[in-house]
Amino acid sequence: MSWFVLVEGGASSRRFCARARELGLTPIVLTREPGRAADGVETLRADTGDPAVVLAACRRLGGRVAGITSGSAQHQATAAEAAGRLGLPHPDPAAIRACRDKAVQRALLREAGVPGAAFATARTPGIAVAAAQAIGFPVVVKPVAGSGSAATRLCLDAAEAEAAAHDALRAGSAVMVEEYLRGAEYSVETFDDRVVGVTRKHLGAEPYFVEIGHDFPAPLDPAARAEAGELAHAALKSLELCWGPAHIEIRYGAAGARIVGVGPRPAGGLVARMVEAATGIDLVLHTVAKAAGLDLPPRATTRRAASIRFLVAAREGRLAGVDGLEAARAVPGVVEAGLTREPGQEVRVRGSSRDRLGYVIAAAGTGVAAARAAATGLAGLTARITR
Repeated sequence: MSWFVLVEGGASSRRFCARARELGLTPIVLTREPGRAADGVETLRADTGDPAVVLAACRRLGGRVAGITSGSAQHQATAAEAAGRLGLPHPDPAAIRACRDKAVQRALLREAGVPGAAFATARTPGIAVAAAQAIGFPVVVKPVAGSGSAATRLCLDAAEAEAAAHDALRAGSAVMVEEYLRGAEYSVETFDDRVVGVTRKHLGAEPYFVEIGHDFPAPLDPAARAEAGELAHAALKSLELCWGPAHIEIRYGAAGARIVGVGPRPAGGLVARMVEAATGIDLVLHTVAKAAGLDLPPRATTRRAASIRFLVAAREGRLAGVDGLEAARAVPGVVEAGLTREPGQEVRVRGSSRDRLGYVIAAAGTGVAAARAAATGLAGLTARITR
């Protein structure tokens, strides 16, 4: 038996495990909470924050460990370190950890001359306000480590910056205060040193940054698309992250393209599924293959456009269900529609990706047609939230 070890898969557990099976591997999830692992996949309770514990758990498995990775940004460095100790393919754990800390990441990018927003770090709300005043309002306040735009807020004045810093400091010991880059936001999806494509983002209402939709490929002219790819490659090179998948967020403003953030993983929020619908490239499959040492480079098998639109909670309560899924799936062009939260879960509107309840993915010959199909499918979805 050849095991494929997933260290805390998060929301993508099922997808990682399914792809491991397709490659003839037996997936197992190491997790602190076995009840939250993918259905039908063997789990093993372990302290997944400790590389030594993960390594020991892998060595206790009966059979060969073919690869180790994580679907969770928080646990990627631990997985990489354990893989390295077993002589398995892996990214640089130190580079992963540096990238995970937004302040360290931004400092490394600045040292390498990669354009980004002005920024500062703060450990108290007062210092955060002083940093915001020095940078100049508006600013964005966020935790130095986090994902899904949790506790991330646009601040127009000192009072808002102080309140946002209080909120963000609940998630860690320090916050980032950075210049607000006006302009459209995109992400570059890469694998190793190759650009797979550029995604256009749609964001919800300010002061939050909830991603409510994506379009792939982004409607950019060739020069702008090339600029995005070059900027992404420069960022990955400066962070020593040209191994496997990465998701590089950028904004176009008056001063041109600037880096917003870099994640050494397949894009979340079902973006990877959208990219597959457009190109045939399954970034999760290639990530599993790369970690298992299999030669399976990404190659596009189709050339279409795809879009995703999210159903976002408008109020708090308990999710009783979402109506209209079957009708959404019947819309011409829709390839998938589903839930991102399970019925029965509490819904709290917090201005993050956790506000999303469901989604619709569509694909078509043009970006306009794909976006229209996804929007039509979404328009028929209705969340039933009880008090």
